[in-house]
Amino acid sequence: MIAKREIRNYIQSTKVWAGKYRNSHNLLHWHYDCELIYVDNGSIDVNCEKRTHRLKQGDALFVDSGQVHFQRARDRETVLTLIIFDYGIVKPYLGDVRLLSPKLSGDYEIPAAYAKLRSILLGKQEFYGAEAASEVLRLMVRIFRGEPLTSRRETDTSKTFKRLLEDVSENCSDYTFDGAAAFMNMSDAYFSRYFHAATGITFSQYLNFARTMQAVKLLHAGEDLITDVSEKCGFGTVRNFNRIFKELTGYTPKTLPADFTLDEKFLYPSEESFNPTLYDCELIESVD
Repeated sequence: MIAKREIRNYIQSTKVWAGKYRNSHNLLHWHYDCELIYVDNGSIDVNCEKRTHRLKQGDALFVDSGQVHFQRARDRETVLTLIIFDYGIVKPYLGDVRLLSPKLSGDYEIPAAYAKLRSILLGKQEFYGAEAASEVLRLMVRIFRGEPLTSRRETDTSKTFKRLLEDVSENCSDYTFDGAAAFMNMSDAYFSRYFHAATGITFSQYLNFARTMQAVKLLHAGEDLITDVSEKCGFGTVRNFNRIFKELTGYTPKTLPADFTLDEKFLYPSEESFNPTLYDCELIESVD
C-alpha cells in the first residue's frame, strides 16, 4: 500500500482515456488528472480525501485533480466505467471551485457519454483528440452546473500528508509513528485517526508494507544476509522481520521465489508512470 502519484499515459496526442474494470480494487494514490467513476453493476466503496462513499449500480463519483483516493469493489462482479482526462481540459473554466462532494447526486447520462467517447477514441479520425476533449468538457459543465460547489484551495494539511506518504515510501527504514506524527504536526491520537481515515489502514501497517517491499527489492538484488536486510529496512530485530515478511509475502526471506513481486509496480518514483490497479482486477474494455 505504497501511496504514489500516478501519471497517466494517454494515447498519442489525446488527453482522455475511457474503459471498464471488473472487481476494481486499487491502492492509495493520486494523480493530477481527473477521474469519473460510474457503476455499471454491483457496488464499490471509494475513499476520497478521507471519506468513504458507497456506490451502487447507477451511481457516479468524480475524483478531482490531486485528490488522494482508493477503492474496493464489494463483490467480484462489480463493473465500473472510468473516464480519465487531463485536468487542463477543464481548468480554464472551473476557476477556484470544485464539487462539494465527490459522489454525484444527479443523472448526467454518463453511459451515453462514455459510449460516444469510446467511439471517438477508437475511430481515430482527424482531430479526434480535440473532439474527445470537447465531449469531456461538455459532460463536466453539466456536472458542475448540477452539483453543489465549494472552494478548490488545497489545505496545507493535505499537501503535507502527500509529502509524508512519498517520504515514508522512500525512507521507510528511518520512520517511526512519532516521527510521522511530528512531520504532520499532529498529536499521536489525532494523527492515528487522520491516517486511518485517509488510507483505510494504520500507519504501522503502512510502514510494515513499505519496509517489506524494500526487503523484497534487496533480496532480489542479491543481499544474502538476513540481518543486513532487516537492519537496512528498519525492522529492528530479525525475529520481527521474519514474522512480518512471512505475513505479507507468504514466504520467509530465505525461501522467497526469485520471480516474486509484492505489488512492485507501486514502488516507482513519482516522476515515473505506474498503474495503481491491483492484480485481481480485470480490465474488460479499453480504448488502448
